[in-house]
Amino acid sequence: MNSEKSIFQRPFWVVTFALSAAISWGWAYPLIKLGFDEFGIMQSMTGSKMLFAGIRFFISGVLILCIARFFKRDFRIRNSNGVWYILLYALLNTTLHYAFFYIGLSHSDGARAAILNSLGVFMLVLLACVFFKSDKLTTKKMLGCVIGFAGILSLNLGKGSYGEFTMMGDGMIVMNALCSAFAGLLTRGLGKFVDVVVGTGYSLAIGGLLLVLPGVVMGGVLPHVTPYGILLLGLLVCISTLGFTLYNKLLSCNPVGKVAIFNSLIPVVGAITSCICLHEPFYWKYILAAGLSMAGIYIINRR
Repeated sequence: MNSEKSIFQRPFWVVTFALSAAISWGWAYPLIKLGFDEFGIMQSMTGSKMLFAGIRFFISGVLILCIARFFKRDFRIRNSNGVWYILLYALLNTTLHYAFFYIGLSHSDGARAAILNSLGVFMLVLLACVFFKSDKLTTKKMLGCVIGFAGILSLNLGKGSYGEFTMMGDGMIVMNALCSAFAGLLTRGLGKFVDVVVGTGYSLAIGGLLLVLPGVVMGGVLPHVTPYGILLLGLLVCISTLGFTLYNKLLSCNPVGKVAIFNSLIPVVGAITSCICLHEPFYWKYILAAGLSMAGIYIINRR
């Protein structure tokens, strides 16, 4: 019966939580760029970018673990292979994912990075149909993906808006999208080894630490620490804490495609918030992109 379902399986709350995660992650695009500027992190300072990202995710992971402890979640790892699973998950979901993302974003326009990053959403929806019986490749799902991706592509309408493909910018964002897709697949199995909330905390804390260490070795520093910079970093920590906790819990107990498609809104939110925070020009195509993305979400989740 529906009344016996977890709150994370009830349609209204699935939509509410998935939208909350997607919208919060969309805000990360301009906040990261603002953070780089405030801390004085230049394009060539790869070590500093990794240090900045690592601090963000390590604090977020520790915060999630503290919350899990307060609510008396089960910290036990249920299987001897669970440790290796969590390490692999942390590597894909946090370390490699965000190493590629932070480097790519600093070499790319905010809206362009958002478009390329969205490839991970549609790869995850389609890959889930291959790996999970609960996700069937249906005409409705394919149509939803096509319409959702059309919305993202519409962000790139017009000529002369963006430059040529670059490995350090676009290439890094595409690699980030691949890591995101495969990490999404691993999220579904995380609950077999550990409580999902606890596993999310472990992955962010371990993954963040694995970003901090090479960042320091590469000479990474935060040149200018200011109260405003700390505020931006704190907002990014809150985004990670909220987004990953909700998204991972939803993925663990719902068909992957129905949850992942909500992330097609992230680049739209990223483009709009980049206009607000970074004073990038606003285009009518952002409204079109939002409408198409919402249509794709509706088609895939329609009963």
